[in-house]
Amino acid sequence: MTDAALVLSAGESRRFGGPPKALAPVDERSAVRRIAETALEVGCFPVVVVVGAHRMPIAHEVRGLEVEIVEAGDWFEGRTASVQAGLRALPEGDDVLFWPVDHPFVSRRTVETLLAVKAHDPLGVWFVPTYLGPGGHPVLWRSVVVPHVLELRTDAPLRSLLPEFGPQVRRVAVDDPGVVANVDTPEAFRDAREAWYRRSEL
Repeated sequence: MTDAALVLSAGESRRFGGPPKALAPVDERSAVRRIAETALEVGCFPVVVVVGAHRMPIAHEVRGLEVEIVEAGDWFEGRTASVQAGLRALPEGDDVLFWPVDHPFVSRRTVETLLAVKAHDPLGVWFVPTYLGPGGHPVLWRSVVVPHVLELRTDAPLRSLLPEFGPQVRRVAVDDPGVVANVDTPEAFRDAREAWYRRSEL
């Protein structure tokens, strides 16, 4: 089974202020480029980057990478609308690594762990990384989840589907605070980046 990746970077970044969070520097790369490169490095293909409010600068930022840019024309209707635009661009039957740009400090090892757990768990369909209890992103979906996401209202949260899958939702504990570091504001981004640097130095 092929693992595709859907990198969500369509929002307005209103709370972030200034340039979109996708362009914020993580190391020597921007957030969106690091995510796209990591997805490619672990073997995801195709990798789709969904853009919306800041289409041109984000598309320019991932130039030269083997990714497909998909524009979500209705991004303003809600996050799910942008997710659906990206899913429609993926080959039918692919499993999907769904990675919002709000979580740029996730380690490659965490993504590899999710893929490995899925490979050895034929009954799980929705894999959620957790850190010290709370769940975060990216999540990994088997292809059977995709039609359910496509049927959601554009303003409905993805988590509203979780009860539908019950015990087939697998929580995967990882030693990676990046999965729960949601960088919606410049302050949150700076704090998460400093914590990431500190862990890298250990």
